Amino acid sequence: MSGDSLGKLFKVTNWGESHGPAVGCVVEGCPANIVLSESDIQPFLDRRRPGQSNLVTQRNESDQVEILSGVFNGVTTGTPISLLIKNQNKKSKDYDEFAKLYRPSHADFTYQQKYKVRDPAGGGRSSARMTASNVAAGAIALKIISDLGIKIYSWVDSVSDIKADIDITEVTSELIESNPVRCPDIVAAKNMEEAILKARKDGDTLGGVVRCAVFNMPTGLGEPYFDKLEADLAKAMLSINACKGFEFGSGFEGTKMKGSEHNDIFYKDQDSGKVLTKTNYSGGIQGGISNGMELDFRVAFKPVATIMQKQKTLTVDGEEIEYHGRGRHDPCVLPRAVPIVDAMTALVLCDHYLRQKAYSY
Repeated sequence: MSGDSLGKLFKVTNWGESHGPAVGCVVEGCPANIVLSESDIQPFLDRRRPGQSNLVTQRNESDQVEILSGVFNGVTTGTPISLLIKNQNKKSKDYDEFAKLYRPSHADFTYQQKYKVRDPAGGGRSSARMTASNVAAGAIALKIISDLGIKIYSWVDSVSDIKADIDITEVTSELIESNPVRCPDIVAAKNMEEAILKARKDGDTLGGVVRCAVFNMPTGLGEPYFDKLEADLAKAMLSINACKGFEFGSGFEGTKMKGSEHNDIFYKDQDSGKVLTKTNYSGGIQGGISNGMELDFRVAFKPVATIMQKQKTLTVDGEEIEYHGRGRHDPCVLPRAVPIVDAMTALVLCDHYLRQKAYSY
């Protein structure tokens, strides 16, 4: 299987299966002499791990990370960093019957067709459990870019048709983490929580949108032509399980505007001396390169495919049957998707930061 790596100078290769012994990743390209330990990574995994509230899957995984290589006496050595996260709360037998059928909107059918073999336990390689490794790698990426002062804020912007009403400049980490939905609009968060709990009670699931804003962005990150910064961000976000859409800056709404309305007018800030734009419909990127304004993008997630209701499907032999979903699953992935979007953003920015530094002497 190819396609398990992301990045060029800062490269992350993800491995493992949902109910295997462990999941993990190998990080290549991390500069030497960066202070790093498991305690730098663990808080990021704690935000993503299952079982945090009654809004998410109750699979009880501690997600304790182990650094196996690439660190000596508490600092990185410049060699590949190998990270291991053991799977502890496995219930593979919950999925025995799924080896004989194709669950609607899962990867069962496509994996079977491509490889002629698949691991049915929790979806195997296609499971959202794989994102744990990416979050761990993202913690390392944040250490590398910390000297830039970059601030990444991701939050739940909508669940179903319930949308947050808050300006991105008002969003803080404290507001995001003030409720289990991770929505900084407290009123909307309460309504979202009620909707998610109702969906769980009904054996159903909900989708929504995570929004991300990145502040204190340097200019010059991004590689035209095919490696534009927004293109690499899109690839990273669309690799997340259940992600079905990526919208940057004005996105699709920008198509309703005229050029005279949409153009971001440059001006020089008298206090900082920086060149800024009066509006930010470009989302902080022009020509594939960051312009110093905040990055602003949205990531759409579908309703989780596993529902606790009877559905019709086909067996591997083509027989039409009815089956009932089982196992421990999120009724809505949005709350746990927030730290994943943070991490994937950090991975892309770190890679482009190191690529930009290669141009300087």
